[in-house]
Amino acid sequence: MKVFIYPTNSLILSDLVERFGHKPLAMMQVIGKKVRTQGLDSPPLNVTPEDPKFGLKYAAVEVPSGVRGRMALFDPLLTQAEAAVVVVDPVLSFGCQGCARTNELVNFLLRGKKIPLLRLDYPKDEEEAKLFVYKISEFLKSLKPEEVKK
Repeated sequence: MKVFIYPTNSLILSDLVERFGHKPLAMMQVIGKKVRTQGLDSPPLNVTPEDPKFGLKYAAVEVPSGVRGRMALFDPLLTQAEAAVVVVDPVLSFGCQGCARTNELVNFLLRGKKIPLLRLDYPKDEEEAKLFVYKISEFLKSLKPEEVKK
């Protein structure tokens, strides 16, 4: 199953999702593809004229360009998502998205998708961390092939 992780740059979440046999949908994949794709020399992401249109799908022209730019990168991830794991208020080293408005919009869009969704608070001590990993593992184990959207 394709599992959207949030924060989308969290290597920890990405690794956990992979360990349970699912495909993590992470920002690193989208950026990596843009960096490795031959074409425009517009560092660092090889932005094409089509990319801003994906951002406009989610946010109006008046919305700050950073939100539209992030949403353009999120578009393929949100479109493919069949399930999601969202960590609320993570520390910067866990994976920060850096934009409160984008965070609100992504969470709103995920709730609207009607897919299996696990929301967890970032753990504050060792016991909470163990429970955090346990809840994620149980959620990932519960995802059945028949829940996959065609």
